[in-house]
Amino acid sequence: MNKPSLISDYLKLYAADKKWQLTRADKDDFSSAVVIPVYAEKESIFSILSSIAHNPASFLRDSLVICVLNNKMSSPAEDKNNNLQTKNIIDSIIRKKSLDEFKPENNIYDNLQEIADSEIKLAYIDACSAGYELPDNTGGVGLARKIGMDAALRMWQKESLNNKLILSLDADTLVQDNYLSSIKDYFTKKVRTAIVRYEHQMPENEEEKAAILSYEIFLRYWVLALRYAQSPYAYHSIGSTIVTTAQAYLEVRGMNKKQAGEDFYFLGKLAKIGKINYLQQTCVYPSARASRRVPFGTGKSIQNFLSKESQDYVTYDADVFFILARFIDLVKRNIKSPSSDILVKANEIDPLLKIFLENYNYESFWSKLSNRTKDEKVRLKQFHHWFDAFKTLKLINYLTRQRFPQVNIFNALQKLSTMAQIEKMNIYLSDNIPVLDQQLAILRKLRQIT
Repeated sequence: MNKPSLISDYLKLYAADKKWQLTRADKDDFSSAVVIPVYAEKESIFSILSSIAHNPASFLRDSLVICVLNNKMSSPAEDKNNNLQTKNIIDSIIRKKSLDEFKPENNIYDNLQEIADSEIKLAYIDACSAGYELPDNTGGVGLARKIGMDAALRMWQKESLNNKLILSLDADTLVQDNYLSSIKDYFTKKVRTAIVRYEHQMPENEEEKAAILSYEIFLRYWVLALRYAQSPYAYHSIGSTIVTTAQAYLEVRGMNKKQAGEDFYFLGKLAKIGKINYLQQTCVYPSARASRRVPFGTGKSIQNFLSKESQDYVTYDADVFFILARFIDLVKRNIKSPSSDILVKANEIDPLLKIFLENYNYESFWSKLSNRTKDEKVRLKQFHHWFDAFKTLKLINYLTRQRFPQVNIFNALQKLSTMAQIEKMNIYLSDNIPVLDQQLAILRKLRQIT
């Protein structure tokens, strides 16, 4: 059971500003909070709310869906207006007002009525109106998620956090009708964080389909390669798939304020206090649309693909992960050895690895760790806290820049499947890029094993 003072300390020291308040009709107790950042999403948000509303009534009554309507002061006027319209609609649903005035919005009206008639429990946070906008310098999806998640923690401030869950979605994502029930059933006392199985929505347009196939294949190659290397950070980092206990959220001092990659850094913290599990009993469906809102991530990757701003169908060479795997194994087998011995053996794996470790003061870290504890399990755990998800990415990028330039992703998959002794992907390469039907078959195979 949590101590109330711990929540109070968090809310005082680390939480988002209290000016961003929950607006909700129900004052009931909820064991789950579903947090959805909403930025100019009037055409999408009611589709996901409708898909949530298809979940069983008992689970809907036990879950509060928090829409964080957000924009910056510098956001375009049309985006601000979109948010204000969305806020008015959600407010009408919460207060059980007539929705007749929104009938001209015939593309969303059916969803509105379905949401209003369901057992879904809705709330919103106004981070879009004048005086409540996000700061221009730190505002973005990370802060929006944080505002919603911190609001959930405030709601539970005087309660036990036992069995309290924080679910993260995006406004352009869809969920299955067993989303809430599967998550509730999955989380036992031993599960603290999980990633929900996902499949990107598949566009009809051939070029857009090629873009999302390329991106999701890359995401799954990344996880497969890290799993081969036996990295504890071999999990998907997608914001709309994250579920964590409120207690774990409190322990890692909450969500960060990053404007992109907030999911990667959040999961990196959570991975240090417990395993990131993979929940496969339900599925979420992220959007495959292009976007320039953030500097990287799904939307930006799709935009780059469509605009030819980046090379198509390339990824990290599998040889990079071979080096990573040998390094992780080296540390595991030499956990009692002095740092000098490990650096010598790292040089034998690859001189670049030794240079990287020296650049990050590995010798100093290892010496301090050796003085602190002789316990092998504690040492290995502390090593992975030091060589965390971010440092792992740094090493992979360093090796890529110095010697192993990016390669065709289908060639990389073939090489990795051989290295990891995975069943062959049956990839037929025509000019190094299979036709779309073959790419989809490859993705389906990857979905089965990642």
